[in-house]
Amino acid sequence: MFSQQVFLQGLGLGASLIMAIGAQNAHVIRTGVRGEHVFATVLACIVIDVLLIALGMSGLGRLIESSPSLLALARYGGAAFLVWYGWRCWASSLRGGAALALSNPGQALTLKRALVTVLALSLLNPHVWLDTVVLLGAVGSSLAGDQRSAFALGAMTASVLWFTALGLGARRFATVLGRPAVWRVIEALTGTLMLALAWLLLAGT
Repeated sequence: MFSQQVFLQGLGLGASLIMAIGAQNAHVIRTGVRGEHVFATVLACIVIDVLLIALGMSGLGRLIESSPSLLALARYGGAAFLVWYGWRCWASSLRGGAALALSNPGQALTLKRALVTVLALSLLNPHVWLDTVVLLGAVGSSLAGDQRSAFALGAMTASVLWFTALGLGARRFATVLGRPAVWRVIEALTGTLMLALAWLLLAGT
């Protein structure tokens, strides 16, 4: 029987993990501000998240969690990725809006590049695997069999709602978000959060 309470638990945990400003979210915001391939980018993020959640619920999360070598690879690889991306965001912020050459036709974002970026920021980021596959998978797999589908559906719904709102919101407020000063603040906040997450990963929390 479908459990609304378990669905809400999955929705809440999924939302708490996905709503932090990270590499995926920053890319969605960029495409929204630029008005280039927003739907395709949002759809790709949702499909990837749904597939990763499904993998976690199928037992892959527990397999990674039970293997010290795989867990260490995910933890240290994720920390390295987050440090690199955090430094990149801070460098962009200090350059003063260099990341927002958004209206230059010569630098138009192609659909292929938009989708490849989504794939790279999602599948090559071990932190995404730790959150989506390991954490959500471990929590979901601990539930009774008839409750797992409700939990997974809740987590997947959080992904659909968040990325849709983020893409449409960025497009709606493109005038504000497209200002170099505002983007510098976003980049700085993103960089700080990435470095903080790297520290938490290395601390084992």
